[in-house]
Amino acid sequence: MNNITYTHRTILLSIKPEFVKQIFAGTKRYEFRRRLPKEEVGKLVIYATNPVKQVMGEIKLEGLLSGTPDYIWEITKEEAGITQSRFRQYFKDTTVAYAYVLGEITVYDNPKSLQDLGILNAPQSFVYI
Repeated sequence: MNNITYTHRTILLSIKPEFVKQIFAGTKRYEFRRRLPKEEVGKLVIYATNPVKQVMGEIKLEGLLSGTPDYIWEITKEEAGITQSRFRQYFKDTTVAYAYVLGEITVYDNPKSLQDLGILNAPQSFVYI
């Protein structure tokens, strides 16, 4: 396992609204990814996908976990915010899973549009900002 504290770049992540709600409620403490940006990341800006389509807030990262999907599930399952079957489906056909450890959360009083950030289209996964 690697537990790396990231301190550098900010990325905007596209996340389904159901998971955004769980993150902001504090019941989902990990954001899972199949791949990572090439540059180190210290903060996530959260874009809630369809039907919300708004930039909802930001999160400072406490770290990053990496390992096999089975290993990552075992250490994150209590605060994963998803079922094991959904987790397994997401990581099928992969040998490495990543989990951002979510820290301090700031929910925007007034959600922003992508255009407010100079972004024309919602990213498939992430975009540096």
